[in-house]
Amino acid sequence: MSAAVTQPVTPQKTPWRQRQHSPGFSYVVVALLLFVFLFPLLYLLNTALKSPEAYVADPVGIVTDPQWSNFAKAWEQGNFGDFIMNTVLYTICGASLGTFIALVMGFPVARGYIKGGKLWNALFVFVLFLPNALVTQYQMLLRLDLYNNRLGYILMVGVGVGIGPLLFSGFVKSIPLELDEAAALDGVGYWSYLWRFVLPLSRPALVTIFILQAVWIWNEIILATVLFSDSSRWPIAAGLNAFKGTYSNDWALLSAATLIVAAPMIIGYVFIQKHLVNGVVGAVKG
Repeated sequence: MSAAVTQPVTPQKTPWRQRQHSPGFSYVVVALLLFVFLFPLLYLLNTALKSPEAYVADPVGIVTDPQWSNFAKAWEQGNFGDFIMNTVLYTICGASLGTFIALVMGFPVARGYIKGGKLWNALFVFVLFLPNALVTQYQMLLRLDLYNNRLGYILMVGVGVGIGPLLFSGFVKSIPLELDEAAALDGVGYWSYLWRFVLPLSRPALVTIFILQAVWIWNEIILATVLFSDSSRWPIAAGLNAFKGTYSNDWALLSAATLIVAAPMIIGYVFIQKHLVNGVVGAVKG
């Protein structure tokens, strides 16, 4: 009796494999998302380059005679030079303080070096949904003689760490626990270990936290309006709000001022998006 000849089984292509080899749908989705995000910026730029007469004649039409001088005029009339210097100071100092707090809070919670680790993680999540206690912050700074003071504002935006401790505690889980034990056996102190080992290894997460904190501070307007009575100390978002109240009828000039405020964050994101993605992915994996 002859043995049956076994026919090789050819694996059938699944819909997933077909989509994998036909990325046309993915390109369409990416193009659609790109259009959704870029269209408002392009529309804003188109408006910013129009003269007041051209905007009144055709608000949505494509500009034919670009008025690049609108940006210089908005910069000068809005006094954005001083506002940007204030905002750079607040952003660097406040984001650095917030990142430091995330480091010293997130590491011991992730490692379980303090009691109630799960309770602390729940607290990190709960804080994200709490409203801003403006009245309490105002009264506290008033009693500390820090009202209408740059230091008081930096402290307020710095302690508003948001998702920082939660993100960092997730990233720390990707660092081997054996490294802590080896450092302890070698006699390395806690703070020395934190600066010499954890800090370099957690650089992607810390950069991500710094970026998220910096974006929030750059766009912050409510605290600045409440805590500053002197307009010369306003950040750029508050300056833009005042500019809007003065030039609300000149939409071309207002659009140019809006682009001036948004440009540093847009340009910065182009160069730091790699660090942002690496930090978030590392925290999720952790």
